[in-house]
Amino acid sequence: MRWRRNALPAALAVALSVLPPGRRNGYSHGGPTAVTEDSLSGAGGTAPAPDRPEPPPTSRPGERGAHTVTGRPDTGTDRGEPRQRLRAWAELLRVSALFSVPGDALAGAAAVGRRPGRGTALAIGASLCLYEAGMALNDWADRDEDAVDRPHRPIPSGRISPAAALGAAGVLTAAGLALAARAGRPALTVATGLAATVWAYDLHLKHTKAGPAAMAAARSLDLLLGATATATGVRARGGSSAPDNVAAAAHRGLPACLPALPVALVLGAHTYGVTAVSRHETQGGSTGTPLAVLATTTALAAAVLRESWGRAPGRPGTRRAEADAGPVARRLDAGPLGKVTDPVRLLAITLTGAYLRTAGPPLLHAALNPSPPLTQRAVGGGIRAMIPLQAALAARAGAPVTALAVMGLVPLARSLARKVSLT
Repeated sequence: MRWRRNALPAALAVALSVLPPGRRNGYSHGGPTAVTEDSLSGAGGTAPAPDRPEPPPTSRPGERGAHTVTGRPDTGTDRGEPRQRLRAWAELLRVSALFSVPGDALAGAAAVGRRPGRGTALAIGASLCLYEAGMALNDWADRDEDAVDRPHRPIPSGRISPAAALGAAGVLTAAGLALAARAGRPALTVATGLAATVWAYDLHLKHTKAGPAAMAAARSLDLLLGATATATGVRARGGSSAPDNVAAAAHRGLPACLPALPVALVLGAHTYGVTAVSRHETQGGSTGTPLAVLATTTALAAAVLRESWGRAPGRPGTRRAEADAGPVARRLDAGPLGKVTDPVRLLAITLTGAYLRTAGPPLLHAALNPSPPLTQRAVGGGIRAMIPLQAALAARAGAPVTALAVMGLVPLARSLARKVSLT
């Protein structure tokens, strides 16, 4: 027995000495090829979980962070590179927030009393392009700041070059304006103002007191883009443009989207609050801002459930909007809460409650404990809350089918947010 006890440690020592240097226990130690998960994020382990890249593929099952030591190329790593690049672009463009964009155009279409059509689809495409252009430009403009506060982001971590991000912003902006031009000159006018606001915000206004107002204006213009493209995007039968109809649409121009202005202001006010909270998401420390935004959120919910926002007779587009909306919209305007037994009214109340449920608790938590993680959750909750707010505004305008279609984006946004961070 004594011989066996002495022989076992000696045998282990001999076995370990046979292994190549730097390859003990299946992991790299001390060599120039050693890779850790923290070095992948560039943050020393401080990167939030949704943004932290996955470890690179390994040459042996069950190993993490190990490279092959043979002279053959690691085919697993080669196969993983396109996937890692795709993930880096998904993080840069924050694709999980994309689902908050289509509801702008759909709510705008409902506000002018029109069913979504070709113009609405073009407006959604333009909005998505301009939104993603703003995301790429935002990270390009903040690359030096992110190198300190968020080194795990795609640009400071080296996964995407600054030139590529800036080029993507330019290409996406041009694509957005091209799609808006297909919806008509009035839509292109609104889209041009939207693009100018996005670039001005990212390049200068973001770090000034006018930052939240600029972001709110961009979201309001996005909704008005959908309203304008829907109201003026008239096509003749057979797919060719009718000169009379196009001329009439151009004559109506921007006044055609005026009925959507109150809806745009509500969405803009919500965006202002989310942007104001986001200015503290890296350092935290603000208690008053989340509380003020929580009060604003409650006031906006009450405004959605108000009586009519005043479609005054004689306002451009009023008669057409009321005719298209039908008796549903007229029933919604019957009293401060309308008829509670009306299913459309019940839908509007339910969606407004979903808006409060999504935005309210994270704001309250951030006010009670203004730490960076809770502040970031409040910002993410505000972004996700845009979807039920858009749906509630569509239901408020008497478009229940549009409202339900917008709410159908919630599961998709929630699923993607688990993989790619919203902030």
